[in-house]
Amino acid sequence: MSYHHQFTGETQGIRATAPVKWRQLDGVLGAFWEAEGDVGGQGYYVSANPRISIFFNDVSSIRMANADRVAARKGRPLARAIYVPAGTPMWTRFTDRLQFSHLDVHLQNERLVKFLSPAIGRAAACAVAQRPTEITQTEDLQILAGLLVRELERPSRHSHYAESLVGSLVAGVLDMDDLRPNRSDGRLTDAQMRKLVHYVQANADHRLSVAEMADTVKLSESWFHHAFKCTTGTTPMQWQTRQRVALAQRLLTETEMSLADVANRLGFADQAHLSKVFRRVVGQTPAQWRRTPVLR
Repeated sequence: MSYHHQFTGETQGIRATAPVKWRQLDGVLGAFWEAEGDVGGQGYYVSANPRISIFFNDVSSIRMANADRVAARKGRPLARAIYVPAGTPMWTRFTDRLQFSHLDVHLQNERLVKFLSPAIGRAAACAVAQRPTEITQTEDLQILAGLLVRELERPSRHSHYAESLVGSLVAGVLDMDDLRPNRSDGRLTDAQMRKLVHYVQANADHRLSVAEMADTVKLSESWFHHAFKCTTGTTPMQWQTRQRVALAQRLLTETEMSLADVANRLGFADQAHLSKVFRRVVGQTPAQWRRTPVLR
């Protein structure tokens, strides 16, 4: 899995004091920086990918903020280890002259989620990937970071060794304390399925999008689609079609509504559209089904 670097960094009064040491791994780019900043030095950073930064010096004299450049003037002290989710901007401002070094680990988002998923489930992994983290006690993390920096400067082992170090840093930095593993089979829970059924029935006058269904159970659209198919053996849209046909069957059984009225009530384009979908699912047209004396 290749990594595509999509990072914007704008600095003033901050400069590198040595060439950057970097190495590309599987879905990861590691970079070791040595730099210095002047009093009043400023930086702006944003990336399309999540990243971890481990600082090897006390950088509390650097103020940081995620709101805007003005907020950085009175912002919070920069922590020794930070995790910045994809798309999260960061502004920094130096209150003292400082020489420092740090390791940046840029991660392809899907690589990060795949790493976390076996331990906590994909839905939780997606949630964790969106949580910023700041850590002040970093002794153990600095040991791992130092080993990774050594592999960036002078690779001596198979790339899997460096990638394993990255994995350990991810596990050590990201905020997973309040999570427990999700269902190991990747399925939706019974409660989530009940909530979906209720939502479809409550919104039976139109066809829901996958995004709307995913939002109902608080999952990303891609993970919802995967988990839904694991649970039901069908896609969300196929399932929704069957739910709407089941509602049509109920109306045809319990009311004297015309086929046109049923089609209109359930958000089908017209009676012909209802008949086409109904026949595909049930094997009969609505009129045939209504006339058939079967136990229901």
